[in-house]
Amino acid sequence: MEEQIIQIDPELCTGCGHCKEVCPVGAISGAAHSPHVIDKKKCVLCGQCILACYGYDAESERNIEMKQQRLEKRNMFRSVHEPLFAAYYIGTSPQLMEALCDKETFSVVQCAPAVRVSIAEEFNMPFGSITPGKLAAALRKLGFDRVYDTNFAADLTVIEEGAELVERIQNNASLPMFTSCCPAWVKYVEDAFPDLRSHLSSCKSPQQMGGAVFKTYGAKLNEVDPASVYSVAVMPCTCKKFEASRPEMNGSSYRDVDAVVTTRELARLLKYNNIDFASLEDEEFDKPLGEYSGAGNIFGVTGGVMEAALRTACEKVTGVPLEKLELDFVRGSEGVRKATVTHEGLELTIAVVAGLQNAAPLLEEVRQGTADFQFLEVMCCPEGCISGGGQPKVILPAQRPVAVAKRKAALYSHDQDCSVRKAHENPGIIKLYEEFLGEPLGHTSHHLLHTEHEKNRGSYE
Repeated sequence: MEEQIIQIDPELCTGCGHCKEVCPVGAISGAAHSPHVIDKKKCVLCGQCILACYGYDAESERNIEMKQQRLEKRNMFRSVHEPLFAAYYIGTSPQLMEALCDKETFSVVQCAPAVRVSIAEEFNMPFGSITPGKLAAALRKLGFDRVYDTNFAADLTVIEEGAELVERIQNNASLPMFTSCCPAWVKYVEDAFPDLRSHLSSCKSPQQMGGAVFKTYGAKLNEVDPASVYSVAVMPCTCKKFEASRPEMNGSSYRDVDAVVTTRELARLLKYNNIDFASLEDEEFDKPLGEYSGAGNIFGVTGGVMEAALRTACEKVTGVPLEKLELDFVRGSEGVRKATVTHEGLELTIAVVAGLQNAAPLLEEVRQGTADFQFLEVMCCPEGCISGGGQPKVILPAQRPVAVAKRKAALYSHDQDCSVRKAHENPGIIKLYEEFLGEPLGHTSHHLLHTEHEKNRGSYE
């Protein structure tokens, strides 16, 4: 049995129930004032319990030996000074540092869009600080040979997913189509609604598409042996660790993503290496696999995948660009949003869900054949990836909505500032298809970028 990524330390848990309240799938149970436990068969590894946890023992924090034991169990650096709360996830930082010191490896890294608008919080910068340039510079200082971007792979996902949606509509096959970017959502469908797996897009997530491309096309560009490539992803999501470990995520003939660290883990890595993030001069991501559009950037917010897909799909199908790229009808917060998109004769009915607990009623509609939409986006976390379980932990409850709102505003602002705002106009994506992939849904794309979803694959038992 694999080790559970998300855990609750019974010696620290005060039984306050905050974790139970925020769990979107009811996987946490326990009596008041007693240690709570996680049902591993239900857990989707989203990490919302970690953000909500206040279980803390000041006395054990002062016991150096006890704290060191907890740090070791959590796979964290022994130098970490932050409080250790009851709910936590297993880290990856020590192994990553070993890999970066290995002269035989060629290390590459990608960063999710939500990371660039949140990591600054760990270095006392204001909520919503947009720091892609500092992020690229920091990763180079850590010793990565290439600094790429998940935003590039998000643009790639738009191309493949859009082509798949059009094909399904033309063939009236397995509609509505579900997005497949959020691994906690995919795990939920596999475990709780296995009969609806065919509705999930076959597209891998941007993280996994990026990993597959970096170890194939990227290895060719860098003239290195793919076997020597060590691929790392920096994510706002704890479930991304699980996703990278899935055995089918090996389109490159190797494990496509070797390690996943969260936003908080990256901050600890930088502090461990005495890198002053706030004072770094801006640098660029490496091209072409670090080029991205504003569309790829907004994948980090709820509705962002849908908006990015519509910007491209509407234009590809009709030949006419949208007059306005800001699609306000898909933007929002926790809950369900539905709309009908009409553009030059194209009509598409869509639904957007934020907060996994809101998805079940729509899935029942799909199961009963009464769903009134063709395309469904679901993000497990309340505001999308910007509120993921691996993001900086905001201690004061009143500050949480402020932090998330500013992260969201920063991503939308970054989108508007991008010179390219549609995935299909990203020069790096165009180059990738011309030189390597050929065409969307083609043989190479299907092998590297698509997968099959399995019944109950997510269970740890």
